[in-house]
Amino acid sequence: MASRFARHAFPAAAATVFSSSSFFSNRSTKTTSCDANAASNPLQNGVKEAGMDSSEKGDFHGLFPRRQLWKPKAEYPLWDADWDGLDPISTGDKEEDRRRKRNLRKEGVTRHVILIRHGQYTEQEKLDENRILTPLGRQQADLTGRRLKEMIEGVAGTGFTGCNIKVVRVSNMARAKETADIIAAHFPGVEQAGPDPNLNEGRPSHNIPGGSASASTVEKTDESHTRIEAAFRNYFYREHQIPTEEQSGGDSDSNENNQIDPNSGEQKEGKQHEFEIIVCHANVIRYFLCRALQIPPEAWLRLCTFNCSLTYLTIRPTGTVSCRMLGDIGHLPYGMSTFSMHPGFNW
Repeated sequence: MASRFARHAFPAAAATVFSSSSFFSNRSTKTTSCDANAASNPLQNGVKEAGMDSSEKGDFHGLFPRRQLWKPKAEYPLWDADWDGLDPISTGDKEEDRRRKRNLRKEGVTRHVILIRHGQYTEQEKLDENRILTPLGRQQADLTGRRLKEMIEGVAGTGFTGCNIKVVRVSNMARAKETADIIAAHFPGVEQAGPDPNLNEGRPSHNIPGGSASASTVEKTDESHTRIEAAFRNYFYREHQIPTEEQSGGDSDSNENNQIDPNSGEQKEGKQHEFEIIVCHANVIRYFLCRALQIPPEAWLRLCTFNCSLTYLTIRPTGTVSCRMLGDIGHLPYGMSTFSMHPGFNW
């Protein structure tokens, strides 16, 4: 896979002020490897890397092979500031580092990732191409598209301005592609990316609490984890464009608190925002949420995402991540709320 620096190039003007070699460390191998080694070998270039360690032996408390245990780079609950390999390298001058970070926070781009679970589908079918949306699932997708259209356009006469949604992504499974097509029909001007098989449903990791994993469960985890982890690394990262002094208007507010809460609502986290939508699956969404918030991935099954629910995360240019919505189905009437084939909440 091409380097993330190639796929998300610096603006020419920005590069004249801070080059990638002087502001961000060169971590292309670390951040873009989507092969088996990236997800199974937690040591890259002598640096401890988050991931599963294929060299581990034995079982984890008799639940599953220790080689399938996710190991964070920073001890939980500490935050790994370099989780995406794009944390700025130090200049050696604390005041200069603080100024650059402040400038990045104020002028950099905040990425908004909206994860949508597909609508209800015909689960009794065996072949994926036959596992299409039910009539209710199509209604759910249509209502989701209407909600997102309102997000894109904003609400006239209020302070709710539109959102700059740039692309709709989707897995390669029939139910997700059908959902994405119905949703995207509400905003034809937005790009639709080609289906990505790495977003397909699967078992991303083991779950705790849970019983001892069977041989087939261990095999399914081996089959799915590397692929789903590769999708996470591909779509979750901070925007690393570097603002120029001209763009930022120079240094200001030298007394600004460098530890400002990214969810405080203050207008100090930048004015540039980009949104993208990813239509995929419940297990994938739950795993992405845990990984993005640096919660142990083995907690993914403790979360619930209903059909056509919205799970919405923001990634600040400084690398902080927060969740604004988790399994939100406020756009669906209760009579249309389902988790797979289960209607309502009594299941």
